[in-house]
Amino acid sequence: MAAAQYHTIDLTRLALGSGQGTRLELAVDPGTIALGGSEYSVGGGTVLARIDISRTATGYALRMGYAGALEGPCVRCLEPARLEVEVDAREVDQPSTDDEELTSPYVSDGVIDLSRWAHDALALSLPQQILCRVDCAGLCAICGESLNDAEPGAHDHPREPDPRWAKLRELQ
Repeated sequence: MAAAQYHTIDLTRLALGSGQGTRLELAVDPGTIALGGSEYSVGGGTVLARIDISRTATGYALRMGYAGALEGPCVRCLEPARLEVEVDAREVDQPSTDDEELTSPYVSDGVIDLSRWAHDALALSLPQQILCRVDCAGLCAICGESLNDAEPGAHDHPREPDPRWAKLRELQ
């Protein structure tokens, strides 16, 4: 039986006093990440996230951690790629202050938006490029064939002369 999926937590219903905390393990959907016209998502759609909530004198200290496998196309060769990710995100929400650093964009009226927080934390934890393998050679710029399976030297295309040098060739 699948675990119930949570999108929000009403922090006020936890009834935590100042200095108290709790840990929850909830199924959360981080959604789809769009990068360079391609979409990436966590396999299975949901992750089991550990949510630590601590009540402070004027708000909350929050922490979310989860692991999962991100799936989508390799940015070099477009073959399926799978990347193991570990997310560890922290937020502070002190609603009585005007300081933006102390208010969380994921908490509104005492309710935390878990899906949006999980999505943004995932996006921030990604490497610059998502590859099918570390040594991915990509696609041939001339014919578009995958260079991962090509024999060395089997992909030498004759080069066209650079048109910017055409006038100099006429001088010969």
